[in-house]
This record gives sequence, structure tokens and C-alpha cells, in this order.
Amino acid sequence: RSLADGFLEIQLAELDGDHFQRGNPALYTGEAIFAVLSLMLRDFTSAEQRVEAITHRIASMPGFLRDAQRTIGSKPIPRSWTTRALNECDGAVHALGNGLESWCQSHGFDERSTGSLRDAGQRALSAVAGFRSWLGSIPDAQARRSGCGPEFYDLLLRRGHWSTRTRGDLLAEAWHRFEQAEARLGEMAQSVDSGGWPAVAARLAELHPTRDDYLGAYQRTWDACQRIAVARGLVNWPSFPIRYVPIPQWVRESAPNLYFLHYRSPAPYDLPEVVDYLVPPIDHRLAPELVESLLRATNDSVIKLNHVVHHGALGHHVQNFYAYQSASRVGQLAAVDCASRIGMFCGGSLAEGWACYATDLMGESGFLTELELVAEQHSRLRQLGRAIVDIELHQHSIDEGDAQRFYEERVGMTSAAAAKEVTRDSMFPGTAVMYWLGTQGIHDLRIARQQAEGAAFSLRAFHDKLLSFGSIPVLLIAQLMSGSAFV
Repeated sequence: RSLADGFLEIQLAELDGDHFQRGNPALYTGEAIFAVLSLMLRDFTSAEQRVEAITHRIASMPGFLRDAQRTIGSKPIPRSWTTRALNECDGAVHALGNGLESWCQSHGFDERSTGSLRDAGQRALSAVAGFRSWLGSIPDAQARRSGCGPEFYDLLLRRGHWSTRTRGDLLAEAWHRFEQAEARLGEMAQSVDSGGWPAVAARLAELHPTRDDYLGAYQRTWDACQRIAVARGLVNWPSFPIRYVPIPQWVRESAPNLYFLHYRSPAPYDLPEVVDYLVPPIDHRLAPELVESLLRATNDSVIKLNHVVHHGALGHHVQNFYAYQSASRVGQLAAVDCASRIGMFCGGSLAEGWACYATDLMGESGFLTELELVAEQHSRLRQLGRAIVDIELHQHSIDEGDAQRFYEERVGMTSAAAAKEVTRDSMFPGTAVMYWLGTQGIHDLRIARQQAEGAAFSLRAFHDKLLSFGSIPVLLIAQLMSGSAFV
């Protein structure tokens, strides 16, 4: 009840302000296209019922986008938000045009059985074009408009993350840990390559699967991760199969413009027998240099650290299974992936904290190579950097330009990656900090339970208990496991 009450308080604050539904067009473009794609990507019912549901969603899109224009009006919007909305309009055009036609053909639907669907698609395309034109007329907000302000941010810390610490205290610790992580990254990188982290990153890019072995590398790595986790007694690994498959042909053109996740949490109350994890495809028609570029970007380290451990194996996938068995309805639903963020803000510190902690755990277990351990240290630096930007941006002590320069100069991101990160940070206050709060919170709780239980402490029992609460704040779980919770 306390979590539900906090969720409602946050929702009311969002609706009262201009940072979310009243002032961000990207929330509407994301919702509009995800509402359709979510039905197209999964065989959740008969073909006829899916076509009917998809048709209804697409037919509702023009009215939904008109409502967005009336709600937002002519108020100034940060340029990064309108840029994201414009990109999603481009993605919607691909999805509702060639994508929809390709989807119908791939499912064997003829024009007669999908006439209403195709007509709705044409009307929706016109609505998207109109919305895109309206976006071009919105004035740009001043630099600090992209921050939500300290009052709302403190509400997120208190009611969403269950934190009792002040924003200033958290920021000071994040800076301290960031500088320690920065120094440690330099030491680790220099120990394996005199060129430091850039040279290590270049070497990791060279270590990738062959073109023919690309897809198989994902499953092999997943199998190896499971074997080590079970052998080391890290968790009671659930029977929850996953398979790595290429992103469907019909959505490949639109995916780069959208918030398109390779792994989305399965529906908690309608679990599939096997979960599909959508991976970037290797198109054999591509020129050799483009294939090589994709393989370098999706190298062995990226496959292992990101697509397997963090998302598809011990991280999100195992955590989701435990969450769905939780006695708490909030714990079951909070971290379910939605159009552009998870269902309930309070689910983030456990969901993201566990996924990052899981990668640390596999490093402890010997699953990572020497170079991959350096890459994981860089991920820690990035996590702390994101926490700093999150707090500073929303308390208005920096603007988006400052944040981008920090990401490029101190964290080592490319300009494109930094710009994308800043946009996400600005749109969703309190989200970037949850990765650090969750990961650090789990490490701290593990130490506390080891000290309290002594020789009786079991790592597997600790992890199983932690995950059994579902997707609720790590700091609340710590209180519950210590018997000190007061809600």
C-alpha cells in the first residue's frame, strides 16, 4: 500500500507539472507507436484477433495525437525532446507504411482480410505527418527547462527510491565514487595496454564472432553464463527459456528511430513458453565493410556483458521470473517495460540495480576476461557519471550542454551517444541515479547480511531472498530483510 501510495503521489505530481504529459511530445509519439508494435511483435492470440486489436489501436492514433497537441499547446519545449519526437515520427512512418505491409505479407494476410487495417494505417500516416509539422512549429525552451527542479526530484528520491538521504549527500558520494572509479579504470586499463582505456576498447572491438557464427555466439554465451551461475551457487536458476532471434524484417527499418528494446520483460500474466530476444541482424546482402562495422559494434564483450548477463540471462531475465512469483502485485508489475519507461518508478532500483550487480557477480565468478573486466569498470564509471548528471541536471546546477561535455570528456562517450544519453536523462528524472542506488544498495545489503549471519550466510539464499520481493526499491528490501521497515 505504501508503494502504491507513493506511485500515485508521483503520478499526480507529473500531471500537475509541465515536465511529462503536459510538456513532452516524445511521450505521445512513443506511446502511439509502441501501442501498435507491442501487438505486432508477439503472438498473444489468434491472427484474426490480433488484426482486430491492431486495427483498433492504429485507428485511435489520430485522435491521440490531436489530444497531445491540445494538451501541450504552444509552450516552449527542449529541442532534444522535439528531436526525439521527430525521430519517432520517422519510425512510425516506416512501421505504418512498408512495415505494416511487410507484416501482413509475412503472416499470410491478403488485402481482403486486412482492408480495414490498411485503411487505418493510411489515416494514421496522415496524422503522424500532421503531428510532425506541428512539432516543427514548437518554440525551443531555454537550457534549464529540461530539468524537473529540485522539489520534484526530491519526491522521486523519497517516495520512488525509498531514500532517506539528501540530494546533496548523494551527489557528494557519487562524485567521490566517480573519481575513485576513474582512477581505477586508468590503472586497470594501463595494466593490460599502455594505450589505456581507448586502446582496450579498440582491442575489444576486434574480438567478435564471424559472420556465420554471429547468432550462435549469443546462445553459446548464455549457456556458459547459466552453467557458471549454477555451478557457483549464485541463484536457483529458473526454467525460463530464452532464444536469440534476429529482429523481424518488417520492423528493421523503423527500429533505429524508436525506443526499441532487444529484450522486453515478458507479460507477467501471460508468459510465453520461450522468450524471444531480438538481436541486430547480419544481412548477408550488406557490403563486407558494413558487416564488419556491425560485428565490431556487437563484439564478444558487448554480447556477453550487455545482451547476455545484463539483459538476457542472470540480469533482467532471471529477475523478471522471480518478480512474477512475488507476493506483491507492485513487485510483479513495477518494472514491466512500457512505451518509454517502466510501469512504476519504484521498480527501477531493483530491476536495474540487480542487472548491473549481476555483471559484477559474473566478474567475481571468473566469467569475464581480463579485457572484459576493464570494460565492466568503464560501465561502473558510466553508471556513476549518469548519477551525477541526473542529480545536477534536475537541480538546475548544469544544463544539457554541460552534461554532454561531461559525458564526452570524463566518461569517454562519443558525441552521438552522449547526446542520446542526455536526452533520456532530461526526460526521465531520477532514472539514471537508480542504477547506482540499486547496485550499491545490493552490495551494501550483501555485506550487512554476511556480517549479521556469519558462517550461516549463503550467497544463493541471499540472492533468492532479495529477488523474491519482486521489483520494489532496494532500500526498502534492505529494511525488510533487516526487520527495520516502517511503512
